[in-house]
Amino acid sequence: MARYTGPKTKVSRRYGVPIFGSSKALERKNYPPGIHGPRGSRRKQSDYAIALGEKQKLRYQYGLLERQFRRIFQRALRKRGVTGETLLQLLETRLDNVVYRLGFANTRSAARQLVSHGHVLVNGRRVNVASYNVKAGDEITVKDKPKSRQLVLRNLDLTQIVPVPDWLTVDRDGLSGKVARIPSREEMQPIVNEQLVVELYSR
Repeated sequence: MARYTGPKTKVSRRYGVPIFGSSKALERKNYPPGIHGPRGSRRKQSDYAIALGEKQKLRYQYGLLERQFRRIFQRALRKRGVTGETLLQLLETRLDNVVYRLGFANTRSAARQLVSHGHVLVNGRRVNVASYNVKAGDEITVKDKPKSRQLVLRNLDLTQIVPVPDWLTVDRDGLSGKVARIPSREEMQPIVNEQLVVELYSR
């Protein structure tokens, strides 16, 4: 599957938020990349540019290309409820993101690799599609193979201080987790204004 493989720190600096997790480079250089970055004399952005930036931040955060992101937005549009919140829920309940939130991987790209290499089971069945959307009540477990367990145990050491969201429950000893419920808007705490993303695609 195609994915963004360029410089991540530059992306975070461009938008001024740690999109790919905390970065010391972002703390040291809290201005946009490029020769004009340190001057800080940027032109005032248009409403379109602001909305586009919000969409790009969300897309980079979950590691999606434009085509994939647009497809998820179309699904959110067809569902009942608030489109922006539904969009966030579809992104948060992707299997790769859930594996990341459970602490089985220290980055979303590492979580995607775990899933695509067949190390993760959903309700006892192997699922190797990172975009698979889990549902309330689904149980996510690590494949009972030495290599799978070794990979996840190593990641759990790296993520042990990272809190697991309330909508998930995790059994670190049993290398398993469960989706207690679909997260609410408040529980997802997005780094963007999702309503601007909805307005952008509605133009």
